[in-house]
Amino acid sequence: MVYNPYMEVYKVGGCIRDKYLNLSSKDQDWVVVGATPDELKQLGYQPVGKDFPVFLHPESKEEYALARTERKTAPGYTGFEFYAAADVTLEDDLKRRDLTINAMAEDANGTLIDPYNGKADLDNRILRHISPAFAEDPVRILRVARFAARFAELGFTVADETNELMQQMVDNGEVDALVPERVWQETVNALSKKTPARFFEVLRDCGALKKIFPEVERLYGVPQPEEYHPEIDTGVHTMMVLTQAARLSDDPAIRFAALVHDLGKGITPENEWPKHIAHEESGVPLVEALCDRLKVPNQFRELAIIVTRYHLHYHRAVEMRDDTFLETLEKLDAFRRPERFEQFLVACEADSRGRTGYEDTEFDQPKIFREAFAAAAKIDAKPFIEQGLQGTAIADAIKQARIEVIKQARQPYLA
Repeated sequence: MVYNPYMEVYKVGGCIRDKYLNLSSKDQDWVVVGATPDELKQLGYQPVGKDFPVFLHPESKEEYALARTERKTAPGYTGFEFYAAADVTLEDDLKRRDLTINAMAEDANGTLIDPYNGKADLDNRILRHISPAFAEDPVRILRVARFAARFAELGFTVADETNELMQQMVDNGEVDALVPERVWQETVNALSKKTPARFFEVLRDCGALKKIFPEVERLYGVPQPEEYHPEIDTGVHTMMVLTQAARLSDDPAIRFAALVHDLGKGITPENEWPKHIAHEESGVPLVEALCDRLKVPNQFRELAIIVTRYHLHYHRAVEMRDDTFLETLEKLDAFRRPERFEQFLVACEADSRGRTGYEDTEFDQPKIFREAFAAAAKIDAKPFIEQGLQGTAIADAIKQARIEVIKQARQPYLA
């Protein structure tokens, strides 16, 4: 068995941050200083890292990484050269990280090691970059925005100098090197946080939103009728809808649909403002293009499209004719995909609530749709087959029966 008196192990990163925020942490990260890959292998650690030396502990199976530094060699977030050797110090390793609050460590005795004042920034609720090297990796802009979304309820804000540095990264084109898969990975992660709107607000503050989500950026400054939208600005409305979606559901697919449902308003000719005639249908190609560009998974894409296309049908639950109501259920594929239909309803309810003064309003539309659908879904072919009907006559009978029960279900809300 190898013995190295200079080898030291430190707990680092997010688990230290979360400890001082009194938050639970799923994983623990470890850094090994003063050792070589061969020495770790001889101690029973299993190598798993491809780009730099990462090992699994022989007993706990937690990840242990050799202390390393990195040097920028090419544009983008993959253009780095890593150096991991026994002479790399803990401070060297911590310095390459993104934010001060993520660059703290503890030794074997639980003593805090904080060379970049992360604890002070943690106490003051500040997201601050460690060094100018932050600007070398555009993914860090997304990470800062994601941390802002995660910790918004704790009062965290982005340091002015960090926001300025991110603006410079946008201006010099570093953000253009981001690959779609990584953008989506960070986005869906942010959509799962408690305050997802902060992710997009931080991106907008530094100018990255217009590069990464130009369709969303375009909504800002576009007015809506004040009668229905006291907040007026479509971009503001979109963030309010996303916030309401986060209140109503933990489902990131619902939150994504809330984010993109009004993209069509961004291309309404100015001479038609504040109205947005047929913005639902004009928004669908924009949603499709965004999903294509970021390689958005189908379950997100499909829900986003139906919410974009049919959210006004939802709002007109009372005004629609009974046969049109049934047609809407069929277009939503509600009878075959009731789970997605429920997602649709929640996203549309978020749209209703995502307006100034309506955040806590109870609307009839969710009840109308759920009750009418439940009644219509109970109608099946068996009774009509027993009556001797065949072929299209069965389909016609089912349709008429569904229209009738939809009418009965909606009747209490029509007065």
